[in-house]
Amino acid sequence: MELFPPIPLAEWRDCKETLHRFEQVVGKIRLAASVRRNHWWNVPFHLTGRGLTTRPMGQADGHAFTIDFDFVSHRLVAAALDGTEVSFPLSGRSVASFHRATMEALATLGVRVEIPVPRPFGLPDESRPFAEDTEHAAYDPVQANRYWRVLSQVALVLEEFAAGFSGKASPVHHFWHTFDLAHTRFSGRHVEQPTEADPVSREAYSREAISFGFWFGDDEFPEPAFYSYTAPEPPGLADRPLAPGSAEWVARSGSHLAVLGYDAARAEADPRASVLSFYDRAYQAGAGCAGWDVAGLACPGGITDQQLSAPSA
Repeated sequence: MELFPPIPLAEWRDCKETLHRFEQVVGKIRLAASVRRNHWWNVPFHLTGRGLTTRPMGQADGHAFTIDFDFVSHRLVAAALDGTEVSFPLSGRSVASFHRATMEALATLGVRVEIPVPRPFGLPDESRPFAEDTEHAAYDPVQANRYWRVLSQVALVLEEFAAGFSGKASPVHHFWHTFDLAHTRFSGRHVEQPTEADPVSREAYSREAISFGFWFGDDEFPEPAFYSYTAPEPPGLADRPLAPGSAEWVARSGSHLAVLGYDAARAEADPRASVLSFYDRAYQAGAGCAGWDVAGLACPGGITDQQLSAPSA
């Protein structure tokens, strides 16, 4: 299987917009039915051998359940702790149809959950309820499978990169609201947010952080890319060098993103090594400018014990 298969935004934009909203329906169920974790770590999805999972969610009445996207058989699968399972095909559905079928599947399992705000988050049609969206109905099995394979390949690279840090760090997870795969490292220092900051941002950035990830492109940046940013951004960040040579600092929303285009990485002699180098340089830039204890937080090879990490005689 090709490492980092091509996935140009123009080829699957309609499918992406439909799938993004499918995932927001399930993501908002996850938000409503899970125990809150710091920095919203309870709400993203995680990769499986066939697609994405919410991981187990629970309710006060004892009903535990999961919801999985199967991008091999192209079905949504809702399963309860007692082994009961309900599934339905993803193809041929509008967002309204998907929303209705998902809620019916949960009812069949005896799960009662309400989505507090049953509309998209951060999308152009955020005022339209899921139940009324018959416009987005372009799920394509080939494109959805390719999306999952790209996520899986990138996740493995991010997992390898994540192993080199011993401080507080997030899992490698897929955020359904922004449709990106991310891993975040924290210095531990508190960040006072401005009073006008929204609740999502206040919790996400309550501690000094450097985030690393991958997104599939959007209207502002219409190509898939690897990225990193430091929050809050320290002075001089965008003056630090990046690698490989095609990586660059991009001004966005008053700060800077380190960006390595997906196709540029694919064109490198060793794409995997190039992406790892990109993430490491972006980390060194952010941590260096912000004064992190880089050496103290290092975890070479995923090992913290010095005796275990020392070369054998």
